[in-house]
Amino acid sequence: MIMILRPVCILFCLMLFSLPASSLLGDQLSTILEGVRKRYGDLPGLTVPYEREIMTRSMALLGEQMASDRASGKIHFSPPHFLRVDQEKPTEESLISDGSTLWWYIPAKKQVHQYPSHKMGKELKVLGDVLQGLRGVEESFVVMLSGRDDTGGLQLELTPNPPWPEIDHITLSVAQEDYRIRKVEIHNLLGGITRFKLGDVAVRKSFDAGLFTFVPPDGVKVIEEGG
Repeated sequence: MIMILRPVCILFCLMLFSLPASSLLGDQLSTILEGVRKRYGDLPGLTVPYEREIMTRSMALLGEQMASDRASGKIHFSPPHFLRVDQEKPTEESLISDGSTLWWYIPAKKQVHQYPSHKMGKELKVLGDVLQGLRGVEESFVVMLSGRDDTGGLQLELTPNPPWPEIDHITLSVAQEDYRIRKVEIHNLLGGITRFKLGDVAVRKSFDAGLFTFVPPDGVKVIEEGG
């Protein structure tokens, strides 16, 4: 039996290593995307803490120690388009979208900027797409498996197709053991990076009424931005 199995095993190994590398990488990429979709795609809603860093091109070349404009807070998301980003540090601010209107509320200045939905920044749209488990990502991006990040997580590179005017590509770091999205990096055409480090996801079956809409408190100036 051993003598029979041995040539079969050798033949199998030869067949495996003769497969094109692109085929093997394609299979691994499909497995990762399916894992992310199963983890996030059917969630009724979620809340996740975040840390955000913004780096210019020169800062990005010098490494993470040069990151600036740091902020942290929580992201609340209810598919398909309800999104709220509550920045807690260094100052309190909120970005709120109900799918038709986007509000940027700055309590310290007692003002809120109101935008039509199509003016919603690409960075926020990317976050919404990511938190839906990359559903339909192949329709808008060329997706590649680009290796591993500095923590050992699997790294995906998403290049907009057709190209976007502001963004060159997006990289995602995904934990191999549970397909949790750890980090989202948005690379602009000037070489700058906006990085979101995501914490543990809390699944939400419902949210407080009015969380994804905004009613200006007394004394808050409303600034309507053009469409």
